[in-house]
Amino acid sequence: MGDAQKDIPKQALSKALEVRRKLNLDLKSPVCIYDVCKELGLTVQFVPFSGIEGMYLNEDRGKRILVSSLRPLPRKNYTCGHELGHDLFGHGSKVDELEETTRRNQRDPQEFLVDCFAGFLLMPKIAVLNAFTLRGWIPATTTPQQVFTVACSFGVGYNTLIEHMTYTLQLITEAKAKELKKSNPKTVRQELLGESSSPLMIADEQWLLKTIDVEVGYQLLLPKTVQIEGDIISFQGNIQQNCLFRADRQGVARAYCPDSDWAAFIRVSRVEYTGFSEFRHTEESDDG
Repeated sequence: MGDAQKDIPKQALSKALEVRRKLNLDLKSPVCIYDVCKELGLTVQFVPFSGIEGMYLNEDRGKRILVSSLRPLPRKNYTCGHELGHDLFGHGSKVDELEETTRRNQRDPQEFLVDCFAGFLLMPKIAVLNAFTLRGWIPATTTPQQVFTVACSFGVGYNTLIEHMTYTLQLITEAKAKELKKSNPKTVRQELLGESSSPLMIADEQWLLKTIDVEVGYQLLLPKTVQIEGDIISFQGNIQQNCLFRADRQGVARAYCPDSDWAAFIRVSRVEYTGFSEFRHTEESDDG
């Protein structure tokens, strides 16, 4: 990294902290990136882009973030944070094509800056440490299943969290990262569920957000005493003293544990939903 790039992470961290302060968001908890954009007055739309992660448009009619509806859910979340960075740093309209983050960073310092910003906004060091501590885990000795659980809680991908913990937060060594990357979400799902075909969201009793965002077809592993209000998800069985559900259709349900104060709204969107982010989990009528 050149001298000019060495200051980039500091700039990104400062801006991420500024956003959290402005919105009265603490540093210990995850955030919903779409709620953040809404609070900041930015419109987010999902568009069926092929070959593009997302776009930031700064036009006469206003500023917008466009995110590819064809990408996996965790990638959409991170891309939205990336495009928000373009706005907050005063960059002009940007098109972010599908490519390796490292390649993009090497080519364009602005891209490196907003990648760092997205990481710091979505996964502050205090929040990542808190996520492990609440569960009685230690980053240095973490397992793939633990990393996957924490990644779920931040709405990011498995490898995204590993990269952030290694090179940005310096919570784990490169050797540990290499060991963790021998696994992936598919192998974690296989170990937990005995199958790996459907995406999985783990929301345990240390889940801090008041919302759980998934797409139709997702499986949800929820606390063992959970009760559900709503019929958009269906019970699939008990897994390792937890309850497994499947997201059947678009809409909102409430999950709560009667023996504790844990509760969250489960928001289910269509697969490859196109439209404005705030309507992604609006229930469809029976006649379509």
